[in-house]
Amino acid sequence: MVGEWLTATVDEIKAPGAHSIAMGPFGSNITTDNFVPSGVPVIRGLNLNTERFNDDGFVFLTEGKADELRSANAFPGDLVFTHRGTLGQVGIIPRNARYPRYVVSQSQMKLTCDPQKTNPLFVFYYFRSPSGQHALLANTSTTGVPAISRPLTSLKSLRIPLPPLSEQRAIAHTLGTLDDKIELNRRMNETLEAMVRAIFKSWFVDFDPVRAKMEGRQLNLPLPLEEGLAEGLDAETAAFFLDTFEDSPLGKIPKGWRVETLGKVAAVNKRSITKDYPHRAIKYIDISSVTEGRLEGTTTHALADAPSRAKRLVKHGDTIWSTVRPNRKSYLFIHSPENNLVVSTGFAVLTPRSIPPSYLYAWVTTDQFVDYLAYNADGSAYPAVRPDRFTDAIILLPPTRVLQEFEQQAGPMRGRVAQNERESRTLAAIRDALLPRLLSGEIRVKDVEKFVEATPHAI
Repeated sequence: MVGEWLTATVDEIKAPGAHSIAMGPFGSNITTDNFVPSGVPVIRGLNLNTERFNDDGFVFLTEGKADELRSANAFPGDLVFTHRGTLGQVGIIPRNARYPRYVVSQSQMKLTCDPQKTNPLFVFYYFRSPSGQHALLANTSTTGVPAISRPLTSLKSLRIPLPPLSEQRAIAHTLGTLDDKIELNRRMNETLEAMVRAIFKSWFVDFDPVRAKMEGRQLNLPLPLEEGLAEGLDAETAAFFLDTFEDSPLGKIPKGWRVETLGKVAAVNKRSITKDYPHRAIKYIDISSVTEGRLEGTTTHALADAPSRAKRLVKHGDTIWSTVRPNRKSYLFIHSPENNLVVSTGFAVLTPRSIPPSYLYAWVTTDQFVDYLAYNADGSAYPAVRPDRFTDAIILLPPTRVLQEFEQQAGPMRGRVAQNERESRTLAAIRDALLPRLLSGEIRVKDVEKFVEATPHAI
């Protein structure tokens, strides 16, 4: 550690006054009976299971109930820790938070820092670092529900590095800038995904172009995104949306469209590793690394030492879908994969044959398709879907020209989503490489650019 840096306990850097370090209320003081549709949000573990803080997904208390629990109130700039359940979670309520105050749950505790002594974002990053995580978890019990023993006493006694405030701010700014860009990419991807969903729903679920024709409305003019629609159809494409519906296994569909099984238009598990596989090392995607449309990361293995389930091969435009517990929605669009990318046999790999990849992905990730898989899953403890359930599923097939137009609009957005995801993974790797080095004083902020350039292996 840099020689001039001091250390201090959390108790020494807390803000003056009462309740600067506090636990959430006891269970009898806050129950589901207290929750209301809106009011003061309650911070739970799901709000900390993110880069810094997930300012959404709350349950709420009345203002009066929050006043009763004043010691458990938390405000923008406060840190929040989990002391029971998923230990190691730490978040910081952003300065521009959606709400002026919060209440921490029974499983959380909060810290208000003294701004004259420390920068709260610096403290947050310390507790996100390996050293900080080790300190947080040093006094834990794994009997029953994992918990920190004597949580407030434990938190107060933890010792953290304390460089000058100017250095704390510089470190927090450097790491925070990376996280800000990651968050910006996440929000941009949410918008892009919503746009693709809006086009898909408008054209292929609600059949807005058909209904517009039936009502004599113009179709070849731009339609506003805020109404759930994307750019309008050109006249040539609009001609394929007739002004008539007909019956089908999916209900009323536009006349001239048809319903097929998924196996007619897409292959399932088409390619796997064989003895002539040319790569000695693979990048592997396991089920645990895929959430709803998002890849958390890959692991690299020598082929000879790879997990036994590392068998499925993928290519650009494939959709992978976890066959285990489909209600968890572990699916992913494969965009421009590396040649040695391999996925678990726990995935069904769907390869489009006669339909565009964006349409296949949009169709098999609807809530209706998820419900279909969940209904057809076998087993109780680990319900799983057989590959033939994907093959037997039905899919709506519009005319080729309509599918091509959808791909022209959705494809570039899917590409931008993939680009943002790759950039965010790189930024996260840079942040994670810098985090322990900056917080230990191994490198200084002024040397960050040189460090990143000189150690590409670290990212």
